[in-house]
Amino acid sequence: MTEQKTSRREAILHALVELLEKDPGARITTAGLAKSVGVTEAALYRHFPSKRKMFEALIEFAEEAVFSRCQVILQEQEDVRVRLQQLVHLVLVFAERNPGLCTVLTGDALMGENDALRKRASQFFERLETQVRQALKEGEIRQGLRPRTSSARGADFVLVFVEGRVQRFIRSSFSRLPSNDFEEAWGLVAEAVWGGNS
Repeated sequence: MTEQKTSRREAILHALVELLEKDPGARITTAGLAKSVGVTEAALYRHFPSKRKMFEALIEFAEEAVFSRCQVILQEQEDVRVRLQQLVHLVLVFAERNPGLCTVLTGDALMGENDALRKRASQFFERLETQVRQALKEGEIRQGLRPRTSSARGADFVLVFVEGRVQRFIRSSFSRLPSNDFEEAWGLVAEAVWGGNS
């Protein structure tokens, strides 16, 4: 019984992501979602008490997938330049593989939804910025790699790059992949963050 409940729950989330990917600007209704899953609206509510809880489950999935891997990168890599390059690449590839989920993380899919839900989604990028800022500070202390301005400004610049790439991906109806020409683009970002030390 629990296994079926889990698989139905996953099917609902999978259908939600597919709807977000298929029609990025459309408002998702529980009736439309129930139809795509092949269940009644009442069945949806047995698994999720509200649409908000469905979106929160997607955000939690993204956080677990990305930040668990971020921790591995931070533990395995000593060089801050490699750390940040791998962290940024991880997020961009995650975005490519989960286009519907990107619309949730950027808040595009949450227009018209509860304001608290949009704030919850924005925590993904805030948490990522904190990871980047911490890595920059550690790089300065351990490797003497001082950002051109400050760790906060360097992290801000890196996040502008990441979020810009993800937004462009959504805006292009998922045709302009975030990781295209990554090595060249990252070289420019690293130059902007560290100057000649990159």
